[in-house]
Amino acid sequence: MFKTYEEIRVWREEMIESVSKDHFQLNAFHDQLIHHTFHLAKAKVEREQGPPPAPFAFFLMGSAGRYEQSLWSDQDHGILFDGNEEHQDYYLSLGEEIREGMAIVGYERCEGNVMASNPLWCQSVEMFTLQISKWLKEAEWQSLRHFLIFFDSRVLVGESELLLNVKETSFAVINEEPELLTRLMDNVNYVKKGVGVFGQLLPDYSGEKKGHFNLKQTVYFPYINALRILSLFQHVASSSTLSRFEELRSLYPSLSEYEKGFRQFLQQRLELKKNAENYQHVHVIKVEQLSKEEKQQLKKQVKRAQKLHQMAKTIIKEGRT
Repeated sequence: MFKTYEEIRVWREEMIESVSKDHFQLNAFHDQLIHHTFHLAKAKVEREQGPPPAPFAFFLMGSAGRYEQSLWSDQDHGILFDGNEEHQDYYLSLGEEIREGMAIVGYERCEGNVMASNPLWCQSVEMFTLQISKWLKEAEWQSLRHFLIFFDSRVLVGESELLLNVKETSFAVINEEPELLTRLMDNVNYVKKGVGVFGQLLPDYSGEKKGHFNLKQTVYFPYINALRILSLFQHVASSSTLSRFEELRSLYPSLSEYEKGFRQFLQQRLELKKNAENYQHVHVIKVEQLSKEEKQQLKKQVKRAQKLHQMAKTIIKEGRT
């Protein structure tokens, strides 16, 4: 269908407004964009190096892995292959082509290099499984951060069971060392304060985002971090926060109230940031631009999300099912 990445970019620019008001339509469109980009990249590498030498899975992480992208997002992806180490160079070439193609289509390169062009995120299933176990057993801050990034993953193209097998290995390691859950919770323990003592929204007071309220750090992160840790605790392999809500609801009935709030937040985020011009501005909003009603809604969201985060901490601390 598309012959160049530039054509996909034009398609994005023509179509994205028509899907920008609906969370699910928008994320389905992002999947299509990345899917087309992947296949152009794969075709190019096949012309140069031949067909893929082993079964593989191209997987998404970050907001794409959670199926929670807004208008703009950066790249977070990896490749697992069911082969030997000699095959890594092939898949790294594919990862480099995907990275460059996605950049042309409109997805910024990941500043943390969480991309399939990085050997850390492009490995055989055997080596990646060992790496996941090592990250968990080291239990150092950066290792656990890598693991948490990985856990919000889903396969877009290829063999889904390759990724699922790695996740199941991580559940086994956590079963053997349940205190890891506390360390993982500690890794995301910081929650940016969003409401002041007088009930006002708290924007950044310095730097580039001075006067802006941070939607990501005050509302979004507490929600996703809470559902991720509960999923690890209950061995839920799904990556999206909404699917995690669905699978955990029977164990924790009070989650229904928070799920409703999270759905409202996803919609409110789209409405507030419908005119965002780039990735740098998609997660913040000037407080002065908010109506009285929008401020009230955000304050409720801050309190609800941070209450959920505290609830998850308590469950992990007490080891309750």
